[in-house]
Amino acid sequence: MKMMRRMRLGAILFALSAPLAPLGAQPAPEEIVAPGGEAGLLPVRTEAAKGRILLTLPAPAEDGVALRVLYSTALKTGLGSAPLVLDRGRIGNTQLLAFRRIGGKIAVQFENPRFRATAGDAAQQQAVASDFGISTMWITDIAETLDDGRMVIDIAPFLAMDTLGIAGSLNLDQDSFGIGTSSAIGGKGFRLDDKLSLADPASVKLFPDNLEVDAVQTFVSDKPGAEVENIVPEPKKLTLTVHHSFVRLPEPGFEPRVFDPRLGGFATQVVDFSAPLGAPVVYDLANRFRLEKVDPSAPRSRVKKPIVYYLDRNTPEPIRSALIEGIGWWGDAFDAAGYIDAFRVEMLPEGADPLDVRYNMVNWVDRATRGWAYGQQIVDPRTGEIIKGMVVLGSLRARQDIQIFQALVGAGALNSGGPNDPVKVALDRLAQLGAHEVGHTLGFAHNFAASTQDRASVMDYPPPRIGLVDGAPDLSDAYAEGIGAWDVATVRWLYGDADEAETAEAAAQFRYGQDDNSRSADTAYAWGGLWDDGADPTAELTRMMEVRAAALSRFGLGALAPGEPVANLRRRFVPLWLLHRYQLVAAAKQIGGVDFTYAVNGGGREAAQPVAPARQRATLDAVLATLTPEALRVPPALVPLLSAAQNGTNDRQYETEVFATAGGPVFDPLVAADAATSLTVQTLLAPRRLARLVVQRHGDPAALGVGEVLDRLTDRVLGRTGDDLGRRIAYRTLATMAQVARRGDATPEVAAALDQKLVDVAALLAKRKANGAERAWALSLSRALGDPDAREKLAASLPRMVSVPPGDPIGEDDWMNLSSLLAPGE
Repeated sequence: MKMMRRMRLGAILFALSAPLAPLGAQPAPEEIVAPGGEAGLLPVRTEAAKGRILLTLPAPAEDGVALRVLYSTALKTGLGSAPLVLDRGRIGNTQLLAFRRIGGKIAVQFENPRFRATAGDAAQQQAVASDFGISTMWITDIAETLDDGRMVIDIAPFLAMDTLGIAGSLNLDQDSFGIGTSSAIGGKGFRLDDKLSLADPASVKLFPDNLEVDAVQTFVSDKPGAEVENIVPEPKKLTLTVHHSFVRLPEPGFEPRVFDPRLGGFATQVVDFSAPLGAPVVYDLANRFRLEKVDPSAPRSRVKKPIVYYLDRNTPEPIRSALIEGIGWWGDAFDAAGYIDAFRVEMLPEGADPLDVRYNMVNWVDRATRGWAYGQQIVDPRTGEIIKGMVVLGSLRARQDIQIFQALVGAGALNSGGPNDPVKVALDRLAQLGAHEVGHTLGFAHNFAASTQDRASVMDYPPPRIGLVDGAPDLSDAYAEGIGAWDVATVRWLYGDADEAETAEAAAQFRYGQDDNSRSADTAYAWGGLWDDGADPTAELTRMMEVRAAALSRFGLGALAPGEPVANLRRRFVPLWLLHRYQLVAAAKQIGGVDFTYAVNGGGREAAQPVAPARQRATLDAVLATLTPEALRVPPALVPLLSAAQNGTNDRQYETEVFATAGGPVFDPLVAADAATSLTVQTLLAPRRLARLVVQRHGDPAALGVGEVLDRLTDRVLGRTGDDLGRRIAYRTLATMAQVARRGDATPEVAAALDQKLVDVAALLAKRKANGAERAWALSLSRALGDPDAREKLAASLPRMVSVPPGDPIGEDDWMNLSSLLAPGE
């Protein structure tokens, strides 16, 4: 025991005799170095204990600017909510960021290169820059000034700010998505909590041309919405990791290309006050990668730096192979434009950061529900040069497609590898999707008219082409393979050496309809449809109704795998029942439709032409055919199967994708008919479509008019009211007419025609000779339509209206007006 005491005393004396570290001493800042010891974008040191990230800025120039870089943000971790689009890999707008010394402080400012004087001297350029506002995002003290004038600042507090706009996305109302309600799907009052947000010094990565840093950001709210509550462990506190990229300005030598509306794409706007008088001050530069031939004079040449896309290492097989195949199709288009081996796709190297700006990425993300895929660009706002492409693909989309294919051809062929194998067809769809989204990041916009010209572009939204073989649905030609003829032409224009004659020829050869003239159901362009097929939209609608009828006649337990809950039939039934929904919208665009191009003076086809009256009337016939009881009667044998009970925990995806029941699991076939009726009537009676009919008839008395449409519609639905199904179709049609008549966007002429037609129908129903249920229905509806106050009430509330399960995005990319949330180029 004494020996132990002596040993302890000796240890204590030795410890007391050792030199003491200064109180408050901290480890020295760690110098961050670029790989291989190369010089980085700028000197960076980190102090983990203090959470500091120290940048050494160059000495400031005369205007106080020490450094200009391109700045972009991206989500390194996502929420997993499709409607809110806060996905891993989502990027923000690219900004021209300046570190400017003002007195003894440094201001971080977003400059405004859109307004410029391209041909002016330095004084004129400075004058224009002074005329338009910039954004000062943050001001900080200078931590140290070195002998050579360089300045050290701690950038960490800036990185913790919400420069990506996450709070705005969380607080977004559903109305912003065009859903028609005003509830906040993310929540209300979400704000960044400074105390729960900070930059991560351990995440700093330095490269020769870029600096990459992560920050943890926490957003708090006392009123989180359903999307957040469904996913986050503590919904009142949502934490995401935001990635920041600071990128060296590109070297001179990039040649901007003026945007050509005939072939489209994404663009960077310029407001150039040095433009000559008579020339436009506002014009667009087409967004594109820098792609230079080794031999510029050769029709075909290798390139100095190929465009390479990298696939997320989290992408599983066989999806990985399908995406590599589809994305790789773009290599054929570049080769056709004279660029040899200019484009390729590879797996992301082990250890590489997918948010590193040097890697064009295709990310595979998971969400709680199915949602859109999208393609984004980091673009130099001065020139339109694409610095990086970033694609986000959601994993549940392919599984939704498999649901549809099982409904069409059954589950027996699952994983068989045959032409009707739902898994194989879904992989074919993924190849198309990969090519489509990468196309956006290369600079190409949607072309929603390509489907009417033999699948001319992967930039359309392709539906599965469903054939009928021996009366049964067939998927052997569901999706095209390879790049389209439109894609080859646009690569040639955007990246190649196409002259004016070649560009004009391509514009004359192909139809082209971008989002503004195609996405909504009531747009005017006759050929701009989403997820439609075929050269004749009307004929394809008629054919699709035949396919639908054949598929419904075979639908049943064969659509389920062995041991699968029978309740899943109810979810699989919906996309089959509404199989015609997209082709219906595409065909209806012939009614009141116009054929036009994005013409330039002297290029031909400058004048827009309305669709011929005969074609419009033929389309009206096809549209009205979707409202017959025969088309909308659920096969009686299916009702018991669709009434199977569901057990287990709630699945929000399932709940949003099925029709409302008649209580418990009991399937209500009238609800299914009501939903399909709503789709047809709302599409046909879209106020802008009816307004165009008024305009067209004003110029041509032989044109289809609003009165003729309403007469044909009411004659169709009122002639078959002998049973509950016919009466439900007629009720929904008339109630929708009352609603459209009161809509603010209905023109006076359209509102008057609808209003008078409803009064006429009320009088007709009051005189109808009927008994029992039909008599009660006719008299009740007559009172609701004939009295102005009752009709106003019917229009205002649409009582007993059923909800239609969502269709988008069963087929493709974006968008419910999400462009304000996402980076340019979606």
